[in-house]
Amino acid sequence: MQKKIVLTGGGTAGHITPNIALLPRLRQSGYEVSYIGSYDGMEKQLLADFEVPYYGIATGKFRRYFDLKNFTDPFRVLKGFGEARQILKRLEPDVVFSKGGFVAVPVVRAAASLKIPCVIHESDMSPGLANKLCIPVARRVCCNFPETLKLLPPSKALLTGSPIRAELLSGDADAARRLCGFDRNRPVLMVIGGSLGSAAINHAVREALPGLLPDFQVVHICGKDKIDNLLLNTEGYRQFEYLKGELKDVFAMADVVVSRAGANAICELLALKKPNLLIPLPSSSSRGDQLLNARSFEAQGFSVVIDEDYLSPALLTEKVQELYFSRQTYIDAMRGSQQTDAISTILGLLDEVCEEKR
Repeated sequence: MQKKIVLTGGGTAGHITPNIALLPRLRQSGYEVSYIGSYDGMEKQLLADFEVPYYGIATGKFRRYFDLKNFTDPFRVLKGFGEARQILKRLEPDVVFSKGGFVAVPVVRAAASLKIPCVIHESDMSPGLANKLCIPVARRVCCNFPETLKLLPPSKALLTGSPIRAELLSGDADAARRLCGFDRNRPVLMVIGGSLGSAAINHAVREALPGLLPDFQVVHICGKDKIDNLLLNTEGYRQFEYLKGELKDVFAMADVVVSRAGANAICELLALKKPNLLIPLPSSSSRGDQLLNARSFEAQGFSVVIDEDYLSPALLTEKVQELYFSRQTYIDAMRGSQQTDAISTILGLLDEVCEEKR
């Protein structure tokens, strides 16, 4: 009898791409996969290429600050709960896997009301509000960081790492060198500032180019509309707004990476064993989760960290050079990690939960 699973999660790419990473192995293992997301969110767009039945529900955001939508969104969440319940009744899945985001709250809660077991995944070191609302009714809670285990119910918590797209592990460095026009005999620094890019990182990197280019070739994924046309002809420096299929090749080419500290981004660096310099979003621009993520990776010996408040071209150049010359130390630490086979670990857990239900 075929196993059925419903995936949920949305709002940002970090709540969607790990679900996409799971898809091939779920199908190989005989799961019939469906997805519940918001009516027209990012998740609907990203799932369009994967031939997964998609069901939209109403969603609302839970805010810790005053907003007029705080008066209407609870009704949207209740509507979403009712819609999710009807969909789940019709699909009759054996298990729900949630990657988080506010769309997941009505889905997980509806599944629990129907006694459908839920496995949820927390990417960041401290659980976000949406997952805090789901943890009480979840069967198991997967996480990325050893420190997170202390914040979760011991009977539910499991350190898995984050599911990584298999294609990222099959990059062609020579293809990336052709794309960038780079020399294979000089080291490559890759800079990536998240899906939208980072103005602070972009500025610091460009100001640091005179100190970086004598030693490194620099490939800079700078975000939509953030290319600096004045630097287009700078030798050894290539800019891209974003990369899709070529991203795996550029990762393969990179000797060291400068990155934001989003949970999925740094788990990809860990899986690829790329020595990295993290510049997390400051707490003034976020709930501080990237700062915690970065400090955990620093403590485990995987990363060097610069706080954005102290970021300067000179400090960036100095830390990149230090990282490059001690890169093997970071590679060795990442090789010893237990967080790099998340897909197999999570798949085993889903199979276990399905068997318990049956």
